[in-house]
Amino acid sequence: MGTFELLPHPANPPGGVSKVEARITAIDVHWMTLRWRVEGAQALVLPPFAGRGRADELWQTTCFELFVKPAGGGGYAEFNFSPSQQWAAYDFSAYRDGMAERAMPRAPVCTPRRGQSVLIFDVALPFAALPSHPFDFGLTAVIEEEGGCKSYWAIAHREDRPDFHHEACFAAHLAAPSAL
Repeated sequence: MGTFELLPHPANPPGGVSKVEARITAIDVHWMTLRWRVEGAQALVLPPFAGRGRADELWQTTCFELFVKPAGGGGYAEFNFSPSQQWAAYDFSAYRDGMAERAMPRAPVCTPRRGQSVLIFDVALPFAALPSHPFDFGLTAVIEEEGGCKSYWAIAHREDRPDFHHEACFAAHLAAPSAL
């Protein structure tokens, strides 16, 4: 499925973070697993452990996200995953319009692992929570570093400002499953 090197939006450059990669590590009939790897994470700000549960505004600090738009559809889904183990899921009927909580068959499992200069963040997302295949998607990250420095990372960006909801961010494609 490949690894995507996420790019920081030039309007909000990172402090010490040097690289963010993201990938879908596996898909089966029960789960989609994702991994983000942040390098240069010495000054990374992580929200404190809060326990698994739905929460809003996770993007206010370090947060990892998946945006999914079914092929041919105008609506899309947004999934937010926090190192605190909290998560959020929303449906949008159009660009930043018609936001509603997305029904989830069960909570995602968020697992952060931090070393001296690297953060590995794994997510197991229930496969049944995803829109139908095929779909376009974007893997993104909001990175907060000490001193209030925030950078916005995505596979691709709109030019003028960070906006993960913008069409440009749905830069990857997942084909219809053949053997799931």
